Amino acid sequence: MKHYHDTIWGVPLYEDQRLFRKLILDINQAGLSWQTILNKENSFDAAFDGFDLKKVANYDEKKIEELMGNPGIIRNRRKIEATIHNAQKVIEIQNEFGSFSDYLWNFNDHNVLIHSYQTQEEIPTTNDLSDRITKDLKKRGVKFVGSTIIYAFLEAVGIINDHVETCFRYEELTQK
Repeated sequence: MKHYHDTIWGVPLYEDQRLFRKLILDINQAGLSWQTILNKENSFDAAFDGFDLKKVANYDEKKIEELMGNPGIIRNRRKIEATIHNAQKVIEIQNEFGSFSDYLWNFNDHNVLIHSYQTQEEIPTTNDLSDRITKDLKKRGVKFVGSTIIYAFLEAVGIINDHVETCFRYEELTQK
């Protein structure tokens, strides 16, 4: 967890495939610990073809059955089916906005939302930004998204900087 916090969490991310990957990992994390997902991260990458959007969008029933038999991932049929469906929806978003990244970052005028919290307890689990993005994603048919999942996703991909002010990453990431 320390390595994830110190090197990955909160760093602004702009690449569509990596954004899709993170969204799917966050969806799969719901109800579980993040450590569980981190432990299965490499298995997820292998099972879902590196989260290649076009490949995932074209998975069929045979591939779903293969995934259901893979102990290295979360074997929840609804989440696996949602991953395929969501890949199709992200491709639609790319076609409309040019990229999934532009779509997401546009909600805050391509700026990082920087909070100034002193303690972890001050950090909310949702906000207006996560509410707006969730509402729009749902309108577009994206499945398994709620404001709490989207808030965690936005923190992880650096759209929201929720490192506390005393964290060395706070200063580093507000300078970028």
